[in-house]
Amino acid sequence: MTTANIKTLVEEMVTPYLEEQQFELVDIEYVKEGSSWFLRVFVDKDGGIDIEDCGRVSEYLSQKLDENDPIPDAYFLEVSSPGAERPLKKEKDFVKAIGKHVYITTYEPIDGSKEFEGTLEAYDGDTLTVTVNKKKHVLPFNKVASARLAILF
Repeated sequence: MTTANIKTLVEEMVTPYLEEQQFELVDIEYVKEGSSWFLRVFVDKDGGIDIEDCGRVSEYLSQKLDENDPIPDAYFLEVSSPGAERPLKKEKDFVKAIGKHVYITTYEPIDGSKEFEGTLEAYDGDTLTVTVNKKKHVLPFNKVASARLAILF
């Protein structure tokens, strides 16, 4: 089973429970680090997720994974908050991040750079407008490699 298939299957398993609890699925990772595999599920909710919430999601998902046993490798299950620098993955993430400080990387240079840290001014589905040091940059969405909230010091 491919990594993408595992992520999709886990999303299908956990989403009904998350919706019932009014939690949001932020991201799923299935990665190998050294000789170990990790299945990481990042969840959030309005007001922030706490350790008890993560524990309940972990128990639910662990039971579902044990019942179905879809992952052939041994792995560690981790359920956690996305943290203050949460990734921006879905359209609604970008919409909620308008006006906030973000860090964006692109696949190729735009305006001479592949890294942009500043205020997300706009998102229209096709482009992101980011102001970095008073200069606006319009980034085609299909050129964005990664995006996350950033803490401003």
